Amino acid sequence: MRADRQRRTNLTRKTSAKPGRKPAAKKIAAKPAETEPTLLSRILKSLDDDKAEGIVTIDLAGRSSLCDALVVASGRSARHVASIAEHLARRLKECGYGTRPMNGVAQGDWALVDAGDVIVHVFRPEVRAYYDLEGMWSVEEPARARAGR
Repeated sequence: MRADRQRRTNLTRKTSAKPGRKPAAKKIAAKPAETEPTLLSRILKSLDDDKAEGIVTIDLAGRSSLCDALVVASGRSARHVASIAEHLARRLKECGYGTRPMNGVAQGDWALVDAGDVIVHVFRPEVRAYYDLEGMWSVEEPARARAGR
């Protein structure tokens, strides 16, 4: 046991940098971009983990300067809606996205989590049907308006 400890100590002494010299730079292998989860995939996983229902992703890239995507989901009750939003904000913070602003969590009828490039709306089913965000954003621009740009 003592011989092993002595051997480890000798190894660390040999590899440590001498005074006045810079230690050798360590090479760190970069992760391939495909394996890194995107913000949207993290959000969808969080919603799925919390049993959100009717998850819909609306691509707004090029259609809105506000965000690149809009995610709409439903919770079964006011408590479930608030829980989904709070868990999502906490998970995004743990992943390094910082503190995310939330609105509507106190009432529980709806909650909005602004994740920067992705905005997440969580509704109770009745409130979701009333606001109909999917219907509003699914309207295509008229061909005339697109041709004139």
